[in-house]
Amino acid sequence: MQRIAVIGGTGMKQLVAEADFGDSGFTVSQVDSLISENEYGEVPIEVMVLSRQGGSEECRIFVIHRHHGDGKTTPPHLVNYHAIVRAAADCRPEVILSVQSVGGIDPNFPPGIVGMAEHTLDFSGGPITFSSDDAHHADMTHHYPEELRGLLRPILAAQSDDELCLDHVVAHMTGPQFETPAEVEALHRLGATAVSMTISPEAKLVGELGIPHVGLIASSNWAAGKTPGDPDSKIDHLSVEAKAADMRGTIWQCITALLEN
Repeated sequence: MQRIAVIGGTGMKQLVAEADFGDSGFTVSQVDSLISENEYGEVPIEVMVLSRQGGSEECRIFVIHRHHGDGKTTPPHLVNYHAIVRAAADCRPEVILSVQSVGGIDPNFPPGIVGMAEHTLDFSGGPITFSSDDAHHADMTHHYPEELRGLLRPILAAQSDDELCLDHVVAHMTGPQFETPAEVEALHRLGATAVSMTISPEAKLVGELGIPHVGLIASSNWAAGKTPGDPDSKIDHLSVEAKAADMRGTIWQCITALLEN
C-alpha cells in the first residue's frame, strides 16, 4: 500500500513521534503538518513521507487525532466525526486504520492487548450519516474486511502465549462517563466483547464511503465489573491513557504490515 490514513485517540498523541518500522526497511524522510478543510470543519493532520530501501515509490501515512481541539481534549460525544472521516477520505488512502482505546469485556482480552473490531453494536440513539439529503443505505455486513484483518492476526496473536480474543464485537456507548457494571453486563449478554466511546460513528461514516477499514482496538482497562477477582475496581482515565500508550509498538507493527502488503 502507498497511502494509509490513521485515526487515533486516547494514548496515540505521540504515535508519529514514536514511529517504529522495525527491520522493514521503511524510513521517515519527511513529516509535515497541515490543516484539512472540508464542509464539516478543520482537521489537523500529520503527514509522514516514507521511503524504503530499494523501493522506487514513496509511501504516505496521514495521522489524525480524533480528540484534537485548541490545546484541550475533545470529549467523545463532541468529536466532529464527519470532519475527521471526510478529512481522512480526502487523503485518498487505500485503507483507513482507526485505533480505539476500549474496555475489555471478554476474559481473554486483558489490558495491554490489541485486538480487532469485527462488528459494532450500537443502540446509543441518533443517526450519523453523510446522506442527510438523499438516502444511502450502506452495507455493514463486513465493514471490516476479513482479508485485511487476516494480515494482522499473526502479529496480534504473538502478543502473548495465552489464549487471546482477537476478533471482537465492540459495543458503542456515548460517554464521556465510563459505563456502569450493569450496562457492561447487559452488553456482554448481547454479544459484546469490548466497549468503546468512539468506534461506531467512524465505522458508519467510513462504511458509507466504501473505503477499506481496519479497526484496531487497544484494551486499556477492564470494563466496569469485569476485573478478575475485583469486580468493584474503579476505572481511572490517566491509567487508561498510559496503558493505551504502551501499545503503540504493536500499532506500528500493524501499520507496517499493511504497508508491506
